[in-house]
Amino acid sequence: MIADDDEKWLAAATSAVKQNAFYMQRAIDSNNLKDALKFSAQMLGELRTSKLSPHKYYELYIRASDELRSLEMFFRDETARGCSIAELYELVQHAGNILPRLYLLCTIGSVYIKSKDVAAKDILKDLVEMCRAVQHPLRGLFLRSYLAQVTRDKLPSIGSELEGDTETHMDALEFVLQNFTEMNKLWVRMQHQGPTREKEKREKERNELRDLVGKNLHILGQLEGVDLVVYRDTVLPRILEQVVNCKDELAQCYLMDCIIQVFPDDFHLQTLDVLLGACPQLQPSVDIKTVLSGLMERLSNYAASSVEALPNFLQVDAFSKLNHAIGKVVEAQVDLPASASVTLYLFLLKFTLHVHSDRLDYVDQGFGIKPSEHGSCVSQLSATGKLCDDKASKQIVAFLSAPLEKFNDVVTILKLTNYPRVMEYLDHDTNKAMAIIIIQSILKNNTRIATADEVDALFELIKGLIKDFDGLTDNDEIDEEDFQEEQNSVARLVHFLYNDDPEEMSKIIFRIRKHILTGGPKRLPLTIPPLVLSALKLIRRMRGGDENPFGDDTSTPQKILQLLTETVEVLSDASASELALRLYLQCAQAANDCELETVAYEFFTKAYLLYEEEISDSKAQVTALRLIIGTLQRMRVFNVENRDILTHKATGYSVKLLKKPDQCRAVYECAHLYWAEEGENLKDGERVVLRAGNFN
Repeated sequence: MIADDDEKWLAAATSAVKQNAFYMQRAIDSNNLKDALKFSAQMLGELRTSKLSPHKYYELYIRASDELRSLEMFFRDETARGCSIAELYELVQHAGNILPRLYLLCTIGSVYIKSKDVAAKDILKDLVEMCRAVQHPLRGLFLRSYLAQVTRDKLPSIGSELEGDTETHMDALEFVLQNFTEMNKLWVRMQHQGPTREKEKREKERNELRDLVGKNLHILGQLEGVDLVVYRDTVLPRILEQVVNCKDELAQCYLMDCIIQVFPDDFHLQTLDVLLGACPQLQPSVDIKTVLSGLMERLSNYAASSVEALPNFLQVDAFSKLNHAIGKVVEAQVDLPASASVTLYLFLLKFTLHVHSDRLDYVDQGFGIKPSEHGSCVSQLSATGKLCDDKASKQIVAFLSAPLEKFNDVVTILKLTNYPRVMEYLDHDTNKAMAIIIIQSILKNNTRIATADEVDALFELIKGLIKDFDGLTDNDEIDEEDFQEEQNSVARLVHFLYNDDPEEMSKIIFRIRKHILTGGPKRLPLTIPPLVLSALKLIRRMRGGDENPFGDDTSTPQKILQLLTETVEVLSDASASELALRLYLQCAQAANDCELETVAYEFFTKAYLLYEEEISDSKAQVTALRLIIGTLQRMRVFNVENRDILTHKATGYSVKLLKKPDQCRAVYECAHLYWAEEGENLKDGERVVLRAGNFN
């Protein structure tokens, strides 16, 4: 019903505008000044309505202001024919109603300024002051918008045809600032027009009109003569005074964004203190993260587009000022959600990565806090505890991912001491997701983690995958497919923990083992094998027997094999006997390569014990026995006695298999243990025939 009334009132007003515009144009065509003023005043009288919504009023205003272009050209022609512009300026002020009078005054005023018969500053001052007569928010806002429109190309700025002495550009500046101030006041007052129940509707209507106010700032941004000094000393303080004092959420958010977008980047950089100082004074409901993120994004783009500008960022200490300002804002807005706080620090981090990518200390400050600093991501999260808010958690993941995407090097991330402190505030699932992102970065970029200290730092970051968090157990319900994929990622990661120096590599092996063994019986069967294989590669590189080339008892092949003995034993306790047996046999081969007979014999002994005590399934027994026989076939380190003992036991296992075909194949394979191509002492044809014959 209200919408229908709006359309009806707009149609009536538009019809009246068209009718009066027609008579005005006819009077103009006949050079009848009196009738032209009469019908133009009647046409503009339609703008006095209070019935229309702002949107419909705007349509009416556009139609009326379009018609005024003809009147402006008529005034210009009249002055060319000898009519006094000063008399015309006085004549239009005799219009009966204030609103039509002021529209006509603005129209003739623009012609008066163009004629140069009087100083532009006098007319501008007169117009901006007289427009105060209209205090109705909607009508006054559009009147001043028209004033800004008709005078935009007639301001006495530097370089314009209306430029006077050296101070005239300040007159133009004062005019625009004064008009902006009055328009903003009217715009803010619109929220109080009408009943409280329609407040939301009015705010929506006000939002649609915001560009009318912002137009003044665009004019200021393009005004010649507004250099850094003028901007710093006059323009910015006046605008911010109005922004802060209006205490209106919509106005503050929009105008701060206008300031950031309209004025040059180097102005923002050189006046960062002043601009940031206003942020904590804004209303708590203002979306400050949008304001500051827009500023930091603008400065980041400035730094990216101009290499010459980078020293200026260091000169003004932009990072510290932004960091301090964010801390002050978060401190002032006590109800600021955790997600908003994190978003602010995320944009600060992105700014730092764009502008100061070589300054890891700045990056680290964005994550953590120094005693001398006022705020940081960690300091804000410390008051929140574990994040349960999905939005905040996603922001933290984006926050932690930003340096990974920038550097593509996890080793660089490991140098950030505050990085793991931020991860501590993620819940279990999000922490694991972030750990996967870190591992994927290593795999994708082929990053090598080359020191034991880096290994410790890395496992601190991915501990969510390595062990359960407090309060969680392996019995908790988890998705088996996801779990397998996570642990497979950890397994692949182990192969990227590598150093060409055997001594450092042995330290890495010991550190990996320390972390992996905290994983519990569900993880160990997936994570121990890559550790063992990595250690065996190291052993084969060392090939030093008992001799220690490093002067460190933990760095000999024998010591590392002893470590592997203890490591694989853990798998036996984790109900992974078949896997443990395979690894024992792998270790035995490494001991064989290093000519460590005693160690190799010990590994075979443990493998035999597992076979006897833990492997009961017939198929598993067949598979395990074939592995034992195959490994023993390749062993060259044993003396005759030890080899006979091991071969005899393997043969004994063969005849005890459940199925006759399996027994047959196993015994024939055992017969090969008495005949090897290498070494005369391993060729015993008589015993080969004896074993095979006994079975038959």
